Amino acid sequence: MPAFRRYIGIDYSGASTPTTPLPGLRVYASDGQSPPEELLPDSSRQRYWTRKGLAEWLVHQLSGARPTVVGIDHGFSFPLPYFKSYGLRSWPEFLTDFQHHWPTGEDHTTVEAVRRGVAGLGSARQGSSRWRRKAEVRSSAKSVFHFDVPGQVAKSTHAGLPWLAFLRGRLGPDVHFWPFDGWEIPEGFSVVAEAYPSLWSRNFPQEGRTGDQQDAFSVAAWLSRTDQESGLEGAFNPGLSEEERSVARIEGWILGVSGGPDQKGD
Repeated sequence: MPAFRRYIGIDYSGASTPTTPLPGLRVYASDGQSPPEELLPDSSRQRYWTRKGLAEWLVHQLSGARPTVVGIDHGFSFPLPYFKSYGLRSWPEFLTDFQHHWPTGEDHTTVEAVRRGVAGLGSARQGSSRWRRKAEVRSSAKSVFHFDVPGQVAKSTHAGLPWLAFLRGRLGPDVHFWPFDGWEIPEGFSVVAEAYPSLWSRNFPQEGRTGDQQDAFSVAAWLSRTDQESGLEGAFNPGLSEEERSVARIEGWILGVSGGPDQKGD
């Protein structure tokens, strides 16, 4: 039997402020019986989602009894050298510390404003683009600190992290943030996990969707298909050593990336 009843894929955007409607922020969802469909904001005055509006919508969606899995396309944490450099010992501690220095969840604050020193205390919490999480190395993804390059995830990660803290604060222990809350998903729980659309987007016909739409569609479609056909248990339990699992409980992991020899990254 499938573990979930709803599958949501989100292609994220770190542009502008949390209250700005963004054409790059796309949401697709499926009930497992039909192909994913795009979801638009409830407000008739908005054509596109805002990061703040999306976070508030997710709180509502994940507060119900219907088990839902959400895949979001941005980094959920930083590489281990970052934690060691700033004396951080856990993911919850990291989220709190990050928001203090990078207040990108505030209504009028952008990632670029913090980078320029106009807002926040970002200069006190910098990382190196040479630092990469084990999941990034394994999947050949770019570093969460690699700004201003094609295919970057740095800006969306720095914009999205405060909203993970928001979701966690509002939803409490009833929603599982994988793998930080553990590799095993309790029965009946909803899950929020990091996704990497490049793993799957070419496996689904594009059918006129933009690149952002295709990325969100492919996450929802892969989650739905995998759960219907074989269950997601294998994806939630990649073949990692105990040491790798220990690191990934801090750095996070990308859903769908398996264990095995590290691939050569960019």
